[in-house]
Amino acid sequence: MIDVRRLRNDFDAVLAAESRRGGDIAAQLLAARALDERQRELGAQRDDVRARVRAISKEVGTLRRDGRTDEAEKLQSESRELGEQESALGVSVDAAAGELRDLLLRIPNIPSVHAPDGVSEDDNPVLRTVGFDPDGYGEHQRVPHWEIGSELGILDLERAVKISGSMFTMFRRQGATLARGLCQLALDRNADAFEEVRPPTLVLSSTLTATGQLPKFADDAYQVERDDLWCIPTAEVPLTSLARDEILAEAELPMRLMAYSPCYRREAGSAGRDTRGLLRVHEFDKVELLAYTTPDQAPAMLDEILGRAEATIAALGLAYRVLDICTGDLGQSHHRSIDIEVYAPGVGQWLEVSSVSWFSDYQARRANIRYRPEEGSGTEMVHTLNGSALAVPRVWAALVETHRQPDGTVAVPDVLLPYLRGASVIGPA
Repeated sequence: MIDVRRLRNDFDAVLAAESRRGGDIAAQLLAARALDERQRELGAQRDDVRARVRAISKEVGTLRRDGRTDEAEKLQSESRELGEQESALGVSVDAAAGELRDLLLRIPNIPSVHAPDGVSEDDNPVLRTVGFDPDGYGEHQRVPHWEIGSELGILDLERAVKISGSMFTMFRRQGATLARGLCQLALDRNADAFEEVRPPTLVLSSTLTATGQLPKFADDAYQVERDDLWCIPTAEVPLTSLARDEILAEAELPMRLMAYSPCYRREAGSAGRDTRGLLRVHEFDKVELLAYTTPDQAPAMLDEILGRAEATIAALGLAYRVLDICTGDLGQSHHRSIDIEVYAPGVGQWLEVSSVSWFSDYQARRANIRYRPEEGSGTEMVHTLNGSALAVPRVWAALVETHRQPDGTVAVPDVLLPYLRGASVIGPA
């Protein structure tokens, strides 16, 4: 969440920055500022009463030592009344603080000055396009992946639906090997700098809140209500909370982490929208990169994560483009985001396969993740960044469409040969 001190000290600048996202944010910001003022006023009143209670306590002790019992009893009676007043003020302070936190959890992050202005995904500038020739695809490549998968016996959507319902998928034979190989490829390519973690895939509400999924995106997540647990939508969620409520040393930063995990998303509101095949599914595998940094380290880390994700897509021989996400299309927690989309010739679409994001201190403030600078005193909030090293479904789809050969088989990119048990071609069962 944003730092409430910025609302106190530079309200107009915060309002101007948040307004770049579009929509009417002024009412929420004014309400947050008013709640902050109320909390501090009530806190000051409580502290004044508390100080008076302490002063009376000293006076009572002095009076009793001097034998002035009646005066001491009178002051003690006043102290009891003040104590009740202090308790009531304390309850009011806590209530105002709770209201303020709940509101701050719903206020989006402040966009980076480098994020382009815009109102929707249509305004996202394309930074570069690599390897794309719209006339360079043969008819054998313009077959959708669900048809290719069915023909080769490597994608079984019908049985997946029978087992789990719509928008679930099942890879088989070399299709399953390919899916697993893509994840291992992503892990191996980033093992030089990122610590591998295998986190839990069921997390507490507080863990999901730390990244910004709650409370806003509760309808898009799967909840195990009996145990107050949630299925993670991405490994970003547990990785962000790895250092929750901790103070790191500046020397530990940047801290680079990566994790393979299954991911679960309800895809609420997606009915009829790109739901065929693997384009939008409820469960999928992904390798996530995440970093804790100082504010000064964050821009370079954004470039590093983007470069790693982009290089993996290029190594797979896929055409791709890189988009700078505009202010009107930024996620709630995002300070800056850059997306990678691959071209899938069989469906004739650009598919988002990685979103590389910088959250400034927004997530760290929710999760209370700090670091102690080597110079100076006190602590500061870390910055968090993440990006998909590789998300399987859409990469799998684009790969089998792009590398489909005239005879209907799929050529395995060289970089994947070590993971396909020696197979250089994916053919029919």
